[in-house]
Amino acid sequence: MNKIFVLDTNVLLHDPQAIFAFDDNEVVIPAVVLEEIDSKKRLADELGRNARSFSRLLDGMRSEGRLHEGILLPGGGILKVELNHRSFVRVQELFGEMSNDNRILAVALNYHMEEAEKEQPRPVVIVSKDVLVRIKADVFGLLAEDYMSDRSVELSDVYSGYMTVFVHPSIIDEFYTYRFLSVKSLPAGVKLHPNEFVILRDELGTSKSALLKVSLDGSRLEPLYLSNDPIWGITARNAQQRMALELLLNDDIPLVTLTGKAGTGKTLMALAAGLMKVEDEHKYKKLLIARPVVPMGKDIGYLPGEKEEKLRPWMQPIYDNLEYLFDTKKSGDIEKILMGLGSIQVEALTYIRGRSIPGQFIIIDESQNLSRHEVKTIVSRVGEGSKIVLMGDPEQIDHPYLDAVSNGLTHVVERFKQESSSGHVTLEKGERSKLAQLAADML
Repeated sequence: MNKIFVLDTNVLLHDPQAIFAFDDNEVVIPAVVLEEIDSKKRLADELGRNARSFSRLLDGMRSEGRLHEGILLPGGGILKVELNHRSFVRVQELFGEMSNDNRILAVALNYHMEEAEKEQPRPVVIVSKDVLVRIKADVFGLLAEDYMSDRSVELSDVYSGYMTVFVHPSIIDEFYTYRFLSVKSLPAGVKLHPNEFVILRDELGTSKSALLKVSLDGSRLEPLYLSNDPIWGITARNAQQRMALELLLNDDIPLVTLTGKAGTGKTLMALAAGLMKVEDEHKYKKLLIARPVVPMGKDIGYLPGEKEEKLRPWMQPIYDNLEYLFDTKKSGDIEKILMGLGSIQVEALTYIRGRSIPGQFIIIDESQNLSRHEVKTIVSRVGEGSKIVLMGDPEQIDHPYLDAVSNGLTHVVERFKQESSSGHVTLEKGERSKLAQLAADML
């Protein structure tokens, strides 16, 4: 049975192409949604871009017919702009003021009551990324769903970049003898991706184990290229950190993604690897470090000074790690060091659009706050001979319309896991301090 989907504004601001995601069902856009989108179209951020994109899309569809009467969508469904606001009574009785959210609910409720009078009523579903709208819909007995079409994968199935495989001890001995293993040596059903890490453990219960990496072509398992020697004073403290450094220092892997809770060492390891490649090995011309300007909590407003002074509060976590790596003693020393080197640039992502970045080691911190469009814009800036590292904690998102599986970082992890040009590791153990690890786990 076909359904009627009533879309909330936040769905279209999150994905302007959302109207095509409902197959052969009827898609309804309340008129108040158009008003809200119109109020956003002048914004210079991602919301403004999506508002303008949807406005142009809807304008182009007017040639198919009158939108308030309904037009046919490519998937067989119908798109309609709904002007029916005649019944606010029940909504006002429960929620009082007729806000825009309540007007959207009223449209859905009208459809629901109209369908109830028919011989074969169609289900009416409100689609919203706003939890409270979905709760209000439930009060009226309306079906409500989150917009799920943008999700790359379920949270429990997100690619971790490594797996533990239990094998007979003779297989582990074979690896240490020949320094490689064919993937056919592993148990049937084990599916591996290029540059994925494998921890072999003895199925008989002894302490015998081995840490290996899948080759670029995915045909065999190889030992890690790097020893556990310090890199700019940083040494891997657990298996996942060794995996991360292996990817960060491998020049054959131009795209690296790192995820993990706060304190797992993502930023510090990426900076140490970047400094080694730029300052010691001179593999890249410059180290570019950037992060999105998304505040946690209330924004601090406009800041005085030049661009560097304005960016300093947003970039402070980067400077904190650089101060640790350079072992600075006084406040202001790190600025003098960076000015003297000239090969390290700390930047906001606001200024990256339109650039081409060749021959650089690029680190994008807090990538979980990027949408899929934004992360595409960033990765497509990477020029010849550059390496880019995307990292963040998908469980700490400050963007209003993103979650752990719909953000740009998770999207890249899932889409690139089959590619030999990329590698990924999920860091699990916090190494900042015992208190930081406890806070990450318990809070």
